[in-house]
Amino acid sequence: MALRTAIAAASAATLVAVGLVWNLQQRIEAGVVSSDAIPNAAPTPVGEEFTALLVGLDARTDAAGNPLPDDLLDALHAGPDEGQLHTDTIMLLHVPAGSTAPAVAISIPRDAFVAIAGGRGRHKINSAYERGLDAATDALSEQGITGPELDRRGREAGRATLIATVENLTGVTVDHFAELNLAGFVELTEALGGVPVCLNAPVEDSYSGLDLPAGPQTVSGPEALAFVRQRHGLDGGDLDRIARQQAFAAGLAQRLTDSGTLTDPARLDRLVEIATRHVVLDRGWDVNQLAGQLRRLSDGALVFRTIPTLRPDLRTPVDGTAVEIDPAAVRAFVQDQIAAADDDDYV
Repeated sequence: MALRTAIAAASAATLVAVGLVWNLQQRIEAGVVSSDAIPNAAPTPVGEEFTALLVGLDARTDAAGNPLPDDLLDALHAGPDEGQLHTDTIMLLHVPAGSTAPAVAISIPRDAFVAIAGGRGRHKINSAYERGLDAATDALSEQGITGPELDRRGREAGRATLIATVENLTGVTVDHFAELNLAGFVELTEALGGVPVCLNAPVEDSYSGLDLPAGPQTVSGPEALAFVRQRHGLDGGDLDRIARQQAFAAGLAQRLTDSGTLTDPARLDRLVEIATRHVVLDRGWDVNQLAGQLRRLSDGALVFRTIPTLRPDLRTPVDGTAVEIDPAAVRAFVQDQIAAADDDDYV
């Protein structure tokens, strides 16, 4: 009788777990904002190589274009809304085939002075999204398109412009795309219980709102956002901020793949809620496959690099001070890094 009861209990638990996973999957598939910015995007089976463009969007709206509450924006120290949609974090993530070779995440400084796709001249790369959006919005408005449809199609054009700009710069085809806004980042760090960081010295920065003591600590919410956004007071400015973002991303990936994170029903439910409100994925990035691909990024299986740069104080005609790059050197560097990852040649 005891054995029969145990088997029955285990079967019931299994059914509940399966039901929970199915329910969450349906919610994600129904609720996550999908993008068609990558034409003919197709799912990548777990174990096959792919390259994804990951961006953090400085947006005052959620993924569907709805305005964020004023009290939340105040807590984020987001500053005035000037209508800009800058991508202040840009990472090219290459995951090689197999299950053991480390993935490589290559950061592109937001102020890198590059040729913007579509013949839009040379500007800081973080403006590519907005420039593509603005051009499309003007054309669509002339066709009489307004409201949410104008916003949706404008953003799609912005994503496509950024993707094409990165592809032209690096010579690498982008297979997948993921976009996370300010509020989504804040809620994600809170849902994961914070991310461990370590500061060599105390920091107080009025621009980002960061106020932390020296030493190891855990940050989440608006404090975590301030940690990765700070660039004032850093000797290397935006380049130092990239190093900080990379260290934070490694901790975040570890939190996501920690034992229990993706199997805790309450935490998983919260992550699904965040994803459906603040994340944009290309239509070909299957959610089930994404979960399996994320698990590969644990146990140190993620290497960070930054594209080579020249002067950090390049004076430009219209964009103020930018980071100078050599496009040929960037292209060679990125392709070498991906080739090394595919050959499992990282030390």
